[in-house]
Amino acid sequence: MEIITLPLGPLDTNCYILFNEDKKALVFDPSYDGKRILSEIKSRGLEVEAIFLTHTHFDHIGALDVVAKDLGVTTYLGGEEYEWVQNPALNGSSRFGETVTTNVKREELEDGLFETESFKFEVLSTPGHSPGSKSFVFDDFVISGDVLFNKGVGRTDLYMGNEKELMHSIKEKLFKLDENMDVYPGHGMPTTIEEEMHENPYIR
Repeated sequence: MEIITLPLGPLDTNCYILFNEDKKALVFDPSYDGKRILSEIKSRGLEVEAIFLTHTHFDHIGALDVVAKDLGVTTYLGGEEYEWVQNPALNGSSRFGETVTTNVKREELEDGLFETESFKFEVLSTPGHSPGSKSFVFDDFVISGDVLFNKGVGRTDLYMGNEKELMHSIKEKLFKLDENMDVYPGHGMPTTIEEEMHENPYIR
């Protein structure tokens, strides 16, 4: 499996495109610049099976409307934030002078094993940064959204953020994964579970 990382928008929010040798693909967090995301997909001849959101803050869904409607696939997200994609006050865009909203076809995610036609992975609820935050666990890596960063953690001062929940998600869920597992965060460079367990200054 290959992973394309596209840091997009004013906050360099990572959009991830995963694809296998058969050119089947998944998109995680279509953040900004839908044309660039679609260009990357089409230039490689990829067939996207679904879109997944780690959470629905505006900088992670800025290109969702464009990308989802062009690809004609379903978007999957945490049920706690199902309506946030339609509400600028909830997704935070109004706070930053933007109006990000969409009504794409979407379904709620449940914890546990998730399978598409070509992929299999675990959905893990990791609230704290936001109530519906999800992490996506593959065989040797996890997409952590804005929960765990390279030497950082997600902020908890936004709507329904909760520091106690965030620390529980990190220590009792992500840190229970294999220490050698790579971590692909919502912003910044990749890291590993082991590195963050021992070197992250924000973990208490």
